[in-house]
Amino acid sequence: MVNRDGYAHPAGGWVVLGVMVVWTAYAVAAFPGARRRWPLLVVDLAVASGCLLATAWVETAANLADGRPTLPAAWVAAAVLAWAVGGGRWLGVVAALVLAGANLLVHALAGTVEAVGLATFNGIVLLLLAGLVGGHVVRLVLDAEARLARAVELEAATRERERLARRIHDSVLQVLAMVRRRGDELGGEAAELGRLAGEQETALRSLVGTDPAPSQPDELDLRALLTARASPSVTVSTPATGVPLPAHMAREIEAVVAAALDNVRRHCGDGARAWVLLEDDGGAITVSVRDDGPGIPAGRLAEAATDGRLGVAQSILGRVRDLGGTVEITSAEGAGTEIELTVPRPCPR
Repeated sequence: MVNRDGYAHPAGGWVVLGVMVVWTAYAVAAFPGARRRWPLLVVDLAVASGCLLATAWVETAANLADGRPTLPAAWVAAAVLAWAVGGGRWLGVVAALVLAGANLLVHALAGTVEAVGLATFNGIVLLLLAGLVGGHVVRLVLDAEARLARAVELEAATRERERLARRIHDSVLQVLAMVRRRGDELGGEAAELGRLAGEQETALRSLVGTDPAPSQPDELDLRALLTARASPSVTVSTPATGVPLPAHMAREIEAVVAAALDNVRRHCGDGARAWVLLEDDGGAITVSVRDDGPGIPAGRLAEAATDGRLGVAQSILGRVRDLGGTVEITSAEGAGTEIELTVPRPCPR
């Protein structure tokens, strides 16, 4: 209020100052606890615009033409920063444009548009920079906070996994290994029990030995899902890092692999081995399931589909087709079978 003696309506200047003080105190108290901030943000921008427009009534046209600042001056930048924090940099720019328009409207109402000078445009540019840069910095801070929270969660999960792995290794895994050895020694039905114990031992070792991958709630790590299917007769090879996919997509690919392994067990016998290979090139996911069984005779798949046996057609081909992928089945009698499926990664949102 240092320029109050030159105002056209000095009392109006005091009123605007009072509104600014009261609203500042209220906003400081209301913003931190506001459940729905958008109504408050809209009112905040309206109050800032109103104080800015009041300049056309309080100030004289001559003072505005001489480049005297508006009544709230830099105070309106608080509204721009509030919008940038609440909605990101582009909404911060929107708030800056609203206030820039109000600033130009002040000169239009006072009849001093032709006298708009460099100082006015500098103020508008600073408001735009405040909205753009402020919103960007806030977004960076929020992203960093989210990454830190995920890192802390992953570290806690890793420590808990290591603790459980030590306890399981000292108890359950040793018992399963002993049952497998004794079953092999005794033979007969005991050998079958030993084989099952060996499969569970391998699956449990894979489970406790796989690092938890930081995934979003709507994502699953395909690497972990497929690794859990390893056993003495099934070898699973995966990338060194996680392969996060949308949960539905990961579950469907796992179901395809499960169906392929089930076919190996049912048609190739207990002595058959299978190999699962997972590849991720960034644009597509490729999974191959290969076995050393007797192979599929020519025309057998078409014959099975004609007879109504739709295991491969529905469990494998149908699922992959629904995901937008392709399946290639290579087989010959006495040379085993390889099923290779390729599914494109969904475009990031």
